[in-house]
Amino acid sequence: MKWMRDEEYMELTGLDMSAIDDLAHRGKLTLKVEDGIRYIDPSKGAREVVPAQLKELSSHNTKEMLVQPQFVEKTIGTIINLHEKVLDAKDETLRAVRVENEFLREALSSLQELYDEDRKTIHTLQEQLKLSQQEVEFMRRKYKLMWNKAIEEHTEK
Repeated sequence: MKWMRDEEYMELTGLDMSAIDDLAHRGKLTLKVEDGIRYIDPSKGAREVVPAQLKELSSHNTKEMLVQPQFVEKTIGTIINLHEKVLDAKDETLRAVRVENEFLREALSSLQELYDEDRKTIHTLQEQLKLSQQEVEFMRRKYKLMWNKAIEEHTEK
């Protein structure tokens, strides 16, 4: 067990000398005196020191610690108003996101329609190109036959 001098105990507990003397006088602290110096056992009487310290603090700060009911009501009212504003902002954000999603859905649908029309147009143009290629091939064969016939007639004469 480690004994402490009065000054060390004051530093440890934060009590002033009069409070320590009062606790010692009431027998709440374990003390010994050697060579005229008082020593205190810090492990004993701790239960008495804490309430004494709290009592001392509360006696000094009672006016500061009192909270008026109006202050509490205003604080709660402020918190509720802030909460309502947060909920309103959340609802507004959700509405904006829903509107944006609907707009994007419509835009996607329009793009899909345009894509389908473009695919039909491409298919039609490919068919027309095939027909045009077939017609060109037919005309080439026809002119080849006509030129061959003209050459044969010319060579015969």
